[in-house]
This record gives sequence, C-alpha cells and structure tokens, in this order.
Amino acid sequence: MEVLGIIIGLFILMGLAYLGYSIIWVAPLAAGFVAWTGGLDLLEAYTGIYMSGLVGFLQTWFPVFMLSSIFGKLMEDSGMARSVALKLSALLGEKRAILGVFLSAAVLTYGGISLFVVVFAVYPLALSLFRQANLPRRLIPATIALGAFTFTMTAIPGTPQIQNLIPMPYFNTTPTAAPIMGVAAALVMAIGGYFYLMWRQKQLLKKGEVFDEPKDNTIIEVTSEPPNVFLSLIPLVSVLVTLNLFNWNIVVAILVGIILILLLSLPRIKSMGVTSSINDGAKGSVTAILNTSAAVGFGTIVQAVPGFAMLTSALMSIPGNPLVSLAVAVNLLAGATGSASGGMGIALEALGEQYYALSQTSGISPEAFHRVASISSGGLDVLPHNGAVLTLLTITTLSHKESYMDIAVVGIIIPVLSAVVAIALASIGLV
Repeated sequence: MEVLGIIIGLFILMGLAYLGYSIIWVAPLAAGFVAWTGGLDLLEAYTGIYMSGLVGFLQTWFPVFMLSSIFGKLMEDSGMARSVALKLSALLGEKRAILGVFLSAAVLTYGGISLFVVVFAVYPLALSLFRQANLPRRLIPATIALGAFTFTMTAIPGTPQIQNLIPMPYFNTTPTAAPIMGVAAALVMAIGGYFYLMWRQKQLLKKGEVFDEPKDNTIIEVTSEPPNVFLSLIPLVSVLVTLNLFNWNIVVAILVGIILILLLSLPRIKSMGVTSSINDGAKGSVTAILNTSAAVGFGTIVQAVPGFAMLTSALMSIPGNPLVSLAVAVNLLAGATGSASGGMGIALEALGEQYYALSQTSGISPEAFHRVASISSGGLDVLPHNGAVLTLLTITTLSHKESYMDIAVVGIIIPVLSAVVAIALASIGLV
C-alpha cells in the first residue's frame, strides 16, 4: 500500500502540474497523500518532515537562485545579452539562422543567464533572422531550446546553471566534474540537435512552409543601440573564470558578474532602471526557488514512508551499472515534476547518500555520478507541462501542436541518448 501511495502521489504531482497548477501547493498535496497512505501523522508530516526538506533546500540554494536571476535580468536590461546574440548572428549570416540562434542561446546560458531570461533575450533576434532567411517560424522554439535547455544546462563541464551545481554537495564534486563524459554528451546534444533541425528545415521548405508573421510582435521589436559586444562578454566570462579557474564559490562568482555589469553600464545607468531590474530579478527568483524547494519537500516525505525502502531496493536492483538506475530515477522524477532541478532535487535528497556510498565501493567515481545526474535531469523534464516550455511557446506565440514535437526531439530524445553515451564512457573508465 505504501509503494502504491508513492506512485499515486507522483501521478498526482505530475498530473496537476501538467494541468498548469502551481507545484507550490500541488507538491504538499501530493506529499500529504503519500504520508496518509504511508501511515504518517498528516500534520506532523507537513509541518515537520515536509517543511524541513523545503526549508533545507531553500537555505542552501536561495542565494544562488536570487543572484542568478538578478544577473540575468541586468544582462537583459543593460542590452548586453542582446549585444552578444546580435554579434554571433552577424558573424554567421542570415543563411545560418538556426546556427546563429542556437549558438546565441548557448553562449548566454553557459555564461550563467537563466533559461527564462535567455528566451526573452534571444527571441527578437530569432524572429529577425528567420524572417530574413524566410524559414518556418515553428522551428524557433526548438532552436532556442537546443541552445538553452540542453547541453549548456547540464553537460558542459563548468556551466554555472543550477542543474550542474545541485549534485555537488551530494557527491563532494566541483562544477567541472567528469569532463570527458560531459563534453561527449554535449557534442551528442549539440551536433545531433543541430543536424535534426537542419533536416527539419529542409523537410518543411520542401512542403512549401515559409516564414509567417506572428499575430502580435510589438513587444519584441527592439530598436535601441546595444552596448559594445566585448564589454558585454566580460561579465559572462568572469562568472566562468571565477567559478572554474579560481574555484570561488558560485555566490561570489555571480556577485562579481553583477558588479561588472553595473560598472560597465555606468554611461547608461540612469536609462537602465537598475533598481527596477534588481527588484524584478529578485522577485522572479522567489517562484523558481519555491517550486524546486516544494518538489524537494515532496521527496523528503517519500523518503520517510516505509514503502520508500522497497522502491529504493527496486531502483538499486536494476541490473548492471548503478549509473543506469540513477539516470532512470532522475529522469522519471524530472518528468513527474516538469522540472530538471526539482526532479534531481527529489532524487538526490532521497537517494544521494546511497549513490555516494556506491561510488566508494563500485569503482565508479563520484564525478561520474554527478555528471549522469546532471545530464539526466535534462531529459524527461521537457515534457509538455514544463514551465520553460510553456514560457517559450507563449513568447513565440506558437502552440504545442505546431512546435512541441521538435522541442521533444532536441530536448528529450537526444539528451537521453547523450546520457547513454556518458554512462558507456564511465563504464570503460573515461570520466
């Protein structure tokens, strides 16, 4: 009964999230069902166990979420994000519209800008390039998703995205964990996704599909002159350098990036509305961190019921490499929550200790477990109810019917294949 309660609780979480309900209240509701079927006192389970998991994650990660959101908002409002994107597109030319948009999103994401901000920053550029190249607009969401939601989020060693940072305390690792596995997986995602989109472009053009104007593009027409591209790159590079070469804490690294944005934007500081940007960034981080923390709280309830031991045993008994069971667990939970960070948070909160112990006895390094967890969080998370997918389709004024299939190929199918490649490399000692 306890195991069935966990499974039904997951379906409640996934189903209500898919229908668009906030995980902030859906997660404790689903957790309450799991607690009830597991024989726990409901009030004690919510005020004690659930809240301890939620608050624990919040305490650890809120500074990172908040500063990352402020950093991204300042990059957007200062025009620096747009400057980098425009320069890349100019270098590649309008004939390579897909490559230009994809790389622009990738550079901004790898520089530490949140996925949601990247969508807003890159879409005006994407619309302009696709219009000039007369390419079907329905490919824009998948092109942005390839650059922002895949390899720069989970695979490239050193990325400051939260999906690469969450495994660190569980496995005592660094952001550059398992570089060979990470680079190999990143190449599978980047090259595989790009060639798929080029193939789709040819197929759609053969069918006579061309660019069609969105119904309302007034909000994305930007005419102001962007700042110098080399100055715009400095904050992005500084985050990567201080985090990975100097081994500074991520909080300090992002603070350095924020300070550099402000210093380099002094000539236009008044027109930027710095206070408004910081306020908006801080406010935007609250929902993001609460969503993930709520999902982690659900994981602590699951961990507390008797049926969890049976589920753990089932996962751990998946034959072969333990990295496979880790990849399965993270993918399923990321899909259930519609969140890469939320799903990985649940999986590692519940199973991280066991997998770390396995890393000490199986001959597989903790770095390999870190990288597989990170890569796997970016697989099934991109199901239709994923918040970033919904935002992307809303901003591009396209529907799931028009664009989701392509998002699923570059955001789910190819990343899952890349996890297989990473596990295969780990199994022969290439980490």
